[in-house]
Amino acid sequence: MYLVKVVDTKKEHDDAFAVRTKVFVEEQGIPLHLEYDEYDAMATHFIMYEGKKAVGAARLRIIEDNIAKIERVSILQSQRGKKLGALIMKEIEKYAITIQIKKLILHAQSYAIPFYEKLGYNVTSPEFMDADIPHRAMEKLI
Repeated sequence: MYLVKVVDTKKEHDDAFAVRTKVFVEEQGIPLHLEYDEYDAMATHFIMYEGKKAVGAARLRIIEDNIAKIERVSILQSQRGKKLGALIMKEIEKYAITIQIKKLILHAQSYAIPFYEKLGYNVTSPEFMDADIPHRAMEKLI
């Protein structure tokens, strides 16, 4: 059984950051100073648990009145292929609706574009590099 929730304790915060460190810093080689930035303090963080084990994380950051950006979507390698990315995205979208967000944007790693397209996101930019990884901007009206 998987549970996705908004982070509201120090343990949940630490668990979310541990997942991000494993996926982005250790697996993808993103420098720690790029993975953790000034936006972490103002973002709403999400954590996914399987029982008591943290297996996924993400953050949502308000950009403008009705626009928010989904960032740092991460699922542990051992848990991939179970549709958990879609589960965390759906929960983020549900939360965004409750705070009157009308449009969600994100910067997808290029290999992940088909995943986000299946969830209703559309590409809105040419490819660009972020942390030496190709990305494209995407958005979805909710």
